[in-house]
Amino acid sequence: MKLIRRFKSKVKHHKASAILGLLICSISSSSAIAASDVESSYSTHQDDRVSQDCVILIHGLARNTGSMFFISRFLKQKNYWVVRVAYPSTDESIEYLAEQYLPPAIKECQKETKGQIHFVTHSLGGILVRQFFQDKSFPRIRRVVMLSPPNKGSEVSDFLKDSILYRWLNGPAGQQLSTESTSLPNQLKPIDLEVGVITGNSSYEPWFSLLSEGEDDGKVSVENARLDEMVDFLVVPNNHTFIMNDSGVMKQVDQFLRNGHFEKDTE
Repeated sequence: MKLIRRFKSKVKHHKASAILGLLICSISSSSAIAASDVESSYSTHQDDRVSQDCVILIHGLARNTGSMFFISRFLKQKNYWVVRVAYPSTDESIEYLAEQYLPPAIKECQKETKGQIHFVTHSLGGILVRQFFQDKSFPRIRRVVMLSPPNKGSEVSDFLKDSILYRWLNGPAGQQLSTESTSLPNQLKPIDLEVGVITGNSSYEPWFSLLSEGEDDGKVSVENARLDEMVDFLVVPNNHTFIMNDSGVMKQVDQFLRNGHFEKDTE
């Protein structure tokens, strides 16, 4: 909690604004969870279906599958079989969500294609993948692109986790995302998958950026997005909430899924 002690006096008078900002962001980005656990996006190239790679998309905290619509459409155009996972991110713990909602998506990929299986996640979605693969392996699952993941926790969770409003908006999973050494993200072991991380250094939420050292995307610092076992890392001028909608980010996701690395010389 060293970081919190250092900044608490500085940002104490911003707490009400931070909570209000959290409420506004959550309301603007949330809607009803889809009825099904997975939503498949079928490629227009049905004859190539057997050889297609499958991409499982996992949205972030207090979001739904709609937040992954544009990247889903992009990947579909690139001839991936796409499965969007619908899960109630604010209702249950990370452990429960990973065990309950990832297996149906994997089975969908295994059923429909014979190619490799990948994950593309936003925020909390990356932690679900890390949790799920602590004690599991599948022969066809190969790569993961994590967008703005709180791999070492989030300072926002540190500061607001005791707030009634934060608890109400973000549920049990939100309570598990602190930067403390005992938090769930910081207790997870390395996973045996090729991991690429893309995070942002632009914030639309200065009240949250006050909580972070160095650059951040408004919710997660650049440093806390890093993962020890990642094979590539990219920082882009984008913010946490909408990073998955950026056309350049989408191209980098495709680059990593195909080649196992990002293209560093593109804008």
